[in-house]
Amino acid sequence: MNRHLEGMRRRREVLGDDHVDRAVAAATPFDAEFQDWITETAWAGVWSRPGLDTRTRSLVTIGILAALGREELDIHLRAIENTGAGRDEVMEVLYHVAVYAGIPAAHNAVARAKRIYEETEDD
Repeated sequence: MNRHLEGMRRRREVLGDDHVDRAVAAATPFDAEFQDWITETAWAGVWSRPGLDTRTRSLVTIGILAALGREELDIHLRAIENTGAGRDEVMEVLYHVAVYAGIPAAHNAVARAKRIYEETEDD
């Protein structure tokens, strides 16, 4: 399968059509090639590898993004409903972040997750 098509398939499976459609629509001539590269490298090249299941990859990604304090954490916190990961597992990952990357990073991630999960309960 074409790497771009495979990457888009995985990206949509994990993040959902709405998110991917917004991201594609927001691409400009400045960043369109970069967006394609992310799709082919991250989504086809890494997320589509057979070594870990989607749930595990999701939890690893959440842990890394939380440890680094990246805004993209929010996207992946919302995506757990598509990956088979649960909120309780996210919290366990954030305990690991607290021990290995620092309490401030984990505290920030817990606050973000709390806000996002409260928003989704209101839907």
